[in-house]
Parts: sequence; structure tokens; C-alpha cells
Amino acid sequence: MGMGVVAEQLARLGDALTTSDHASVVSINLFVALLCACIVLGHLLEENRWLNESITALIIGLCTGVVILLTTKGKSSHVLVFSEDLFFIYLLPPIIFNAGFQVKKKQFFRNFMTITLFGAIGTMISFFTISLGAIAIFSRMNIGTLDVGDFLAIGAIFSATDSVCTLQVLNQDETPFLYSLVFGEGVVNDATSVVLFNALQNFDLNHIDTMVVLKFLGNFLYLFVSSTFLGVFSGLLSAYIIKKLYIGRHSTDREVALMMLMAYLSYMLAELLDLSGILTVFFCGIVMSHYTWHNVTESSRVTTKHAFATLSFIAETFLFLYVGMDALDIEKWKFASDSPGKSIGVSSILLGLVLVGRAAFVFPLSFLSNLTKKTALEKISWRQQIVIWWAGLMRGAVSIALAYNKFTRAGHTQLHGNAIMITSTITVVLFSTMLFGMMTKPLIRFLLPASSNSISDPPSPKSLHSPLLTSMLGSDLETAVPIVRPSSLRMLLTKPAHTVHYYWRKFDDALMRPMFGGRGFVPFSPGSPTDPNVLVE
Repeated sequence: MGMGVVAEQLARLGDALTTSDHASVVSINLFVALLCACIVLGHLLEENRWLNESITALIIGLCTGVVILLTTKGKSSHVLVFSEDLFFIYLLPPIIFNAGFQVKKKQFFRNFMTITLFGAIGTMISFFTISLGAIAIFSRMNIGTLDVGDFLAIGAIFSATDSVCTLQVLNQDETPFLYSLVFGEGVVNDATSVVLFNALQNFDLNHIDTMVVLKFLGNFLYLFVSSTFLGVFSGLLSAYIIKKLYIGRHSTDREVALMMLMAYLSYMLAELLDLSGILTVFFCGIVMSHYTWHNVTESSRVTTKHAFATLSFIAETFLFLYVGMDALDIEKWKFASDSPGKSIGVSSILLGLVLVGRAAFVFPLSFLSNLTKKTALEKISWRQQIVIWWAGLMRGAVSIALAYNKFTRAGHTQLHGNAIMITSTITVVLFSTMLFGMMTKPLIRFLLPASSNSISDPPSPKSLHSPLLTSMLGSDLETAVPIVRPSSLRMLLTKPAHTVHYYWRKFDDALMRPMFGGRGFVPFSPGSPTDPNVLVE
């Protein structure tokens, strides 16, 4: 008798597993088909001045959510439940790593102090502005059981700009200065927001005094510095291993695999040690493009550049699809729907706070940054400040992931206040990405019509040689032949010779490159395999 019951239960369990397996196969099919549709549509809309790929993916996600809602008669719009693990462990690392790998380092480090000022201190100002605004307004609105910790968490959640969408809206070649500033600030800002959010979880916020604030800032600085150090260390280790062992003489596949896995390992190590994975993997990408990339064979260079870009592209598109579909999850809206006016009010207030919070640091910090700059060329003009303010207004998947972490349990919530916060976050993310994302390109064209001439270096020397080089290297990552001289000549005219960049070059050439390889240490002649005899020491 007992055996029969056990067998029956096992059979039921088997059926349930088969059903869940089948459901996941269906959802994966749907997602892959939608990704293909996004890529095709993105290609067709390439020249469109309003839409970009992220907005296209969002719209397709929303439309799919509506279709699923209609076919299930309003029961569910979920194909996959939003999971933080999926976001932070699988989707975010390739996006941030590729951003560091492809970034133009000279521009990035030339503006490094401004980027850090905007990314770290700016995020702090934004965090305090939004938190204080939330405490002042929401505590009077009778939303639900929200305490000071929740309001501070809202500040951290809405301080995180969407660096992914920013990447697609700004162009690295047309507006290099703005791109490096907004994008660099976006990455540092994402990391700062996540670090802030995690630090808030570890403190007792009911008894805030000077010691708690100092501890909080100390913890924040420690996370910042150690995460950066871990990223740089991982990048240098990969460069050293590939240079010493010269893996490419036997197998280029191993080189590519090692680069990918070392980059991912740096991110997971940071998560394991409770550091900021975003900062770690970003700096790992920068170091790898400076050293490791030049130590591998030519075919591996082309492969890694395109492989990282492709992985990042798929992850970005998947993210926006996911956010679009998740926005129509009926369960959360049901809990918030008994007071639609309140939901709209909360969303509008949050959007207003985001606008004010961003303005509160962009304009004052730009003013401070301009005081330290000697020439008018280096200063951030009023029009550029408006573009920086506008381009950073988009909120994205980082905000959604942090909101889910704070206000739900395993993607679900039963509390009225929490449901309103989740639905408001989704509303702000959709609204800001659609409206601000669509308007950014026209705004840049309107405010900076001659942007490509006014801020970037003279393009002529590179354009003479680029057809010869790009066909071989397939790369925008520091071309192996140092051609672009006028920019450094102009630097000599506008700046003193002994800048930080000058000392770094001396240190790099004398100590780092002999040990870790990098450009100049790998013999390179376009179109032929590198010479292993010179490479192996």
C-alpha cells in the first residue's frame, strides 16, 4: 500500500518536472525568437533619429507581454520571472566588461578626475537629494509600512543611471569627450549605487549618528579601492600568463577562452569577496585591452574584440526585452491598483526627484571641474552640461534589480507599499528610457551641431591609414602602429609636457610592458602571423 502511494507521488513529481521543463523550453524558444526579431528590427531602424536598439527591444518586450496577457486571459504576462541572479551574474558582466574593453583609454583617463567626481561624489549628492525628497514627501502620503531604510534604499535605487542605454544613444566617434564623461560616470555611478545599496543593508539606520556615517563612508571607500585593485590585478595576471606561456603558438582557442574566463572570474571573485563586481570587471576590461590583447595572436585579437562585443550586445537586448515583458506582470499591479492615483503620484514624484537629483550635481560639479581647467577647450560648456544632465536621466535594469532585491521576496510581493514601489520603479524606468532615450539624439544634434569638429582630435591622420589597419585588426582598440601624432603635439601645445599621462607612459614603458607585454612588445606586421621566436623569452 505504502509503495503504491510513493510510486504515485513519484509519477506526479515526474509529470510536474516534465511540465516545468516544457514551460522553460517554450520560454527559451520565445526569447531567442524575440532576440532575433530585435536584431533584425534594430538593423532596419539603424538610421532612425528617434529609436535605438534598447527602445526597440523594450517596445517588443511590452508588445509580447500584452500578447501573452491576452492569450492567458489576463492571468500572466510572465515567460520568465525576473531574477536578480540572472541579471547580476549572467547579463551584467559581459556588458560592463565590454564597455571597459572598448573604451578609448586616453579620453577616459584624461577626464578621470571629472568622471570620478561625477560618478562617486555626484551619485552621493543625487542619493541624498532623492532620499531626503522621498522622506519629506512619501512619509506624508500614507503609502504603507515604509521606514527610513526603505527611503534611503529608494535614493540608492534611483541614483543608478542606465549606462547601457547611454552607450547606445551617444556616439564614441562623434562626441568622444561627452561619451567618455557620461559613459565613465555611468559605470562608476552603477558601481557606487550598488555599493551604497549593499552598505545600507548592513547598517542599523534607526540610530544614525556621526560614527555610523563615518563607518559608512569608510566602508564605501574600502569597497571602491579594493574592487578597482582586484580588477587591475586580474587583468595583469591574464596578461602575464598569456605572455609567459605564449599559448597562441599551439591554440588560439585557448587564448580566447582564457581571456573570457579570467574576465568572468574577476567579476565572480569580487561578488564572492562582497566587493563591487561592476568596478572590478570594468577595470579588468581596461587592463586587458591595454596589455593582454596585444599579447595574443592576430586572429585572437579579432576574435576577442568581436566575441566580447557580441556577448554584450545580446545581453543588452535580452535585458530590455526582459524589462519590457516584466513591466506587465499583473500580480504587482493588482496590489497597487486599488489606489491608481497614488501609484501615478509616486511615479511622478520619483521622476521629478530623479531630474532634480541629477541637476543638483551635474551643474555645480561641472562648475568646480571647470575651475581646475586652464584652457577653454577642456572646459565643459553650458550646452555640454545640459546633454550630460539629460543623457544620465535614463533609469534601467540596475534600478529594477535593486528594487526587486529590496521590495520583493523571490520576485513576489504581498505588501501594498512594496507593490507601489515596484510598479513605480518600473513606470519610471519605462518612461525615462522611452522619453529621454528617444529625445537624446535630437537634443545632441540641436545643442551640439558641430560636435564632431569641436571636441574630438583632428581626424585626418587616422583616416589616411584606417582602411589599411582596420581590415587586418578589425579593431578600434589602440591600433598597433602608433600613427596619431598630431593629438600628442596638440597636447604639448595646450598642456605642460610633464602631465600625469607623461609620467604614466614612462612608468609603463620602463616597468610594466617588459613584464606584462602590451603594445610595442609584440612584433606585428599586418597580414602575417606573429613571429614566435621573438616572442618567447
